[in-house]
Amino acid sequence: MSRTRIDTDAVTALVERVAREIVTPRFRSLAQGEVSVKGVGDVVTIVDTQAEAALIEGLTAIAPGVPVIGEEATAADAGRLAVLAAAPLAWVVDPLDGTRAFVEGSPDHAVMVGLVADGEAVAGWICLPAHGLTYVAERGAGGYRNGVRLSPLGSPPDPLRGGVASGWMSAADREAILARAMPADLAGLSLEARIWAGHAYAQVASGAVDILVYGRTWPWDHVPGAVLVREVGGVVRRFDGATYRPSDGASGLLVAPDEATFRRVRDGLGLQG
Repeated sequence: MSRTRIDTDAVTALVERVAREIVTPRFRSLAQGEVSVKGVGDVVTIVDTQAEAALIEGLTAIAPGVPVIGEEATAADAGRLAVLAAAPLAWVVDPLDGTRAFVEGSPDHAVMVGLVADGEAVAGWICLPAHGLTYVAERGAGGYRNGVRLSPLGSPPDPLRGGVASGWMSAADREAILARAMPADLAGLSLEARIWAGHAYAQVASGAVDILVYGRTWPWDHVPGAVLVREVGGVVRRFDGATYRPSDGASGLLVAPDEATFRRVRDGLGLQG
């Protein structure tokens, strides 16, 4: 994977322990004052902060000296993202993906960790504790669900299944989609304000969903899933066709089961590179 070998099983155990000991006990039992607003449309809970602290401590023990870029710490200091382009290795941590889903009682929340090497996504962990599922992927080693290797993605059905997360898209892309007459093969795609990345990528890797489209692409949301989907044969690309690199600072992302489907959806939705 890199000049520093990572103990994949140790990271899996850490992610599952944080989910079991910190996240699950407060699911549907948050107390008054344990939820606050950190930005427009964004909420944060005591679970986010405690889980991030535990993940940072655990990852530092597993790989001393490798920087950890956590979602909540970066919210206070966006300059930390520069580490992804500069460091040979860096962790990205989403302590509670789908915080709003968690607050609202949805099981579709996740604990996620990703590894970036020389600016590229190379490993990912997605734990969906309320579903009893953990997905692990390492570049060149395949994708796994609860320790069982996932099968390669097959040809997608018509119409395609999936969603377009319009909430954080550029105005131009959102307006282009809304103004477009959808081709019949894209009629199954839904336009949603938000699509929780951990659960959604797991659905793509499992073959239950075909397409994901995002505007905003924070690395902690997309590194784990990008590795997972690629390891089962899918593609994760910018709208201009460039392979997703978490260090490039770009926006816009389209996830598809294969290259031909990527081009079909991008052109059908009128997405601009």
